[in-house]
Amino acid sequence: MAGQSPRSVSIQAGTAVGLLTLFAVGIALRTDNVSDQWWLPPLSGLVVGGVCYMLVYRQVGVYIQERVRIIYKTIRRFKGSSSNLNLDMSSDIVEQVNQDVMAWAESQIDEITNLRETDTFRKEFIGNLAHELKTPIFNIQGFILTLLEGGMEDPEINRKFLLKAAKNVDRMSGLLEDLDVITKMEAGNLDIELVPFDLLDILRETIESLEPKAKRNNIELRITKGMDGSKVMVLGDAAKLVQVLTNLIVNSINYGNEGGQTVVRYYDAEDSILVEVADTGIGIREEHLPRVFERFYRVDKSRSRHAGGSGLGLAICKHIIETHGQTINVRSTYGEGSTFSFTLEKA
Repeated sequence: MAGQSPRSVSIQAGTAVGLLTLFAVGIALRTDNVSDQWWLPPLSGLVVGGVCYMLVYRQVGVYIQERVRIIYKTIRRFKGSSSNLNLDMSSDIVEQVNQDVMAWAESQIDEITNLRETDTFRKEFIGNLAHELKTPIFNIQGFILTLLEGGMEDPEINRKFLLKAAKNVDRMSGLLEDLDVITKMEAGNLDIELVPFDLLDILRETIESLEPKAKRNNIELRITKGMDGSKVMVLGDAAKLVQVLTNLIVNSINYGNEGGQTVVRYYDAEDSILVEVADTGIGIREEHLPRVFERFYRVDKSRSRHAGGSGLGLAICKHIIETHGQTINVRSTYGEGSTFSFTLEKA
């Protein structure tokens, strides 16, 4: 029956039995020398063939319906109900069922793969979150115990330890705020207000606000023009994009080499503006590049935590840019520096 429909199989069976009946009746009449009943063989063949066709068609249909209903229940094509199972007996049912089962199997494989990836991501996320919270909590605990064991009596020590505890509290607060922001972004609950604004204004403001930090790290910050014009009008949420620029520039400072530089560039890219934040820092190894925008993923774990970041900055940048309908990318040469680039729609 491969490649054939139940109807074609029934027709073939009915035709074969009808022809056999025709020949059998014809031979019988000839043997009895009955010549005036010439119409009896074809009529008998037609009747018997028709009855055979209906019986085979019905039995094959019932057989296939029962077997296929079990298959579809198994793959939950109809959510366990067989009342909606209507098969077209004029088509190749076996091939159709085979295609449905293959499609179901592929979907199951994809679902299992996604579940495994999600489970792995969940375990990594919980582990990373616990580690990020553990460090400041242990620090605060140590400072408080020191104070309780006698440090409170020394004004110089108690103030110093309280300031350190407050610093760790701020670190925890920043981590939780970043988690709240990225959770809202992933749930689609973070509002983005798209309005025209001058990109150069927020570039200058961000550079000025981070200049003291750059000087402490002996890093030069500057903007390089990639296109003419006193204004570069783009469409977006200025406050959110300041957050993106701040994260990228702070990273370039934290991972920059002393005496190095961070350059912010912008270019005309037809319908959009391309913004680049390039540094001459330690760079990123090629195997880490596909994962740098993941939550809590750190290329240099020891140095990253010493720098005090939450590990969520690049993930937040990615969500903000993608919420704007744009893209963000990174390219890097280990030991020479990194360049993060993103696009913004022209106003």
